[in-house]
Amino acid sequence: MSGAIIECVPNISEGVRKDVIEEVVSAAKAVNGVEVLGCDIGAATNRSVITFVGSPEAVAEGAFQLISKAQQLIDMRGHKGEHPRFGATDVCPFVPVANCTMQECIDVARKVAARVGSELGIPVYCYENAATSDERRNLATCRKGEYEGIRNKLADPHWAPDFGPSEFTESVAKSGCTAIGARGFLIAYNVNLNTTSTRRANAVAFDVREAGRVKTQTGKVGGKPVLGEDGQPERIPGKLKCVKGIGWYIDEYGIAQISYNLTDVSVTPMHVAFAETCNSATARGLRVTGSEIVGLVPKAALIDAADYYLRLQQRSLGISDSEKIKIAVKSLGLDDLKPFDPAAVVIEYAMKGEKRALASMTVTEFTDCVASEAPAPGGGSVAAMCGSMGAGLATMVANLSSHKRGWDDRWEEFSQHAVRGHAIHSDLVKLIDDDTKAFDGIMSAYGLPKETEEQKQARSAAIQAATVHAIQVPLRVMELSVDALKLALVMANDGLPASASDVGVAALSALASVKGAGLNVRINAASLKDKIAADKFVSEAKTLQQQACEIESEVLAKVDSLIG
Repeated sequence: MSGAIIECVPNISEGVRKDVIEEVVSAAKAVNGVEVLGCDIGAATNRSVITFVGSPEAVAEGAFQLISKAQQLIDMRGHKGEHPRFGATDVCPFVPVANCTMQECIDVARKVAARVGSELGIPVYCYENAATSDERRNLATCRKGEYEGIRNKLADPHWAPDFGPSEFTESVAKSGCTAIGARGFLIAYNVNLNTTSTRRANAVAFDVREAGRVKTQTGKVGGKPVLGEDGQPERIPGKLKCVKGIGWYIDEYGIAQISYNLTDVSVTPMHVAFAETCNSATARGLRVTGSEIVGLVPKAALIDAADYYLRLQQRSLGISDSEKIKIAVKSLGLDDLKPFDPAAVVIEYAMKGEKRALASMTVTEFTDCVASEAPAPGGGSVAAMCGSMGAGLATMVANLSSHKRGWDDRWEEFSQHAVRGHAIHSDLVKLIDDDTKAFDGIMSAYGLPKETEEQKQARSAAIQAATVHAIQVPLRVMELSVDALKLALVMANDGLPASASDVGVAALSALASVKGAGLNVRINAASLKDKIAADKFVSEAKTLQQQACEIESEVLAKVDSLIG
């Protein structure tokens, strides 16, 4: 999958009948573009937590189908369980994972809520970031009274649902209510200690977690609590916001851990929780030996941790994601208790791709694929590959310059260049596949039916639209490769002189990319019926190529002077 990715974590009020759970999960799984990543079944709570991901559109449809199936199969009138609940689908949060904002998740949540209310007749309360009022942000407040209190809740105008009926009908009696919301990614994160003492682990947890600890008259644990004006015990707040935590002993590992829930990693990310735990543990005579992630995390959480530690080391941030993940694993001790497998823990990696990407092939596999009799991948994908190699080389020189002995005061300057170069490189790598997909789009359009006049018009329009896209992709390759050339020029002038030849090859590769992609723009523009648009595309390509040639000449002139 590519583009925007969101996660949905519906909790259904069924944890005993596995056949029912499987049917409910299958309803979401059947939606094209939805990938189910897990289902945690709790028999004691009579509740199952399902996790699936996909594009916003696919996940929205998957959530609706799941809620619909749960309404059919789960009757709340006989439901018993330890966990608070008020509906067959009790809660349904949407979470931004990649290339997606919280606002987009809010929009998805409210659209699904409106549809659930109108089409399924289920009362819906929007909570967290999707809430329609501050009072309804807290899930516990929305769910207060649980299923047994729904009749009275619906009768209270103040608690009219955001969507759906306000009457306690037979249908509502069976389905209950549903809370639909949008929230940040919650990370279950455990930190390992070199002790077996739960009490000492709790002391560290209380230092760190937002709720802190109860204030006592003696200042000691177990003392008489200090009561506030409301008669409730006063608390000494912990160091970090959006963190819940408790200490426990894990028999399997023979150590005590602090189990954290990081409820908003934009406020308190993993590496901050880890660092504060280390500080508190050290102050109490303990040592943190490592940590573990429970469930899935967005790749960004590990990348942010790596960037934090790279900055501490004054090292360049412009390196690959795979290298950054290795740094995060070692820095946080994520392999302390067992091997850390990014493919099983990082949500983007856990998702299965529909088709193996060209960019994931070995060099031999890719060149063999190009050399085959298949029309794609062709010149456009190869041009993007050339551009990515040019950007990669320029980025390499920036990274080497960042770490050059005697240039320590310039590490951040070159790190910024490397970060920019890595972004250019990553975008061009993606375009290797995008170009082939654009060609496939044209072929698909040509394959549309053309029996009737209406079909002919639709086919013609589809071909033209696909052709425009097949022009826009190589144009973007040209733009990015010009950016790669600009970076190569900076490295030629300011970077490590010993890498002058690498800068020269970077410029040559980027220019080949610009010229190759330009040929693709021209050949596809010739098929456009809109000649004004075609001429504009070709003109843009010519301007970019001229610019690229000028920069490449500057780079090679500088390289020649350095090499001698």
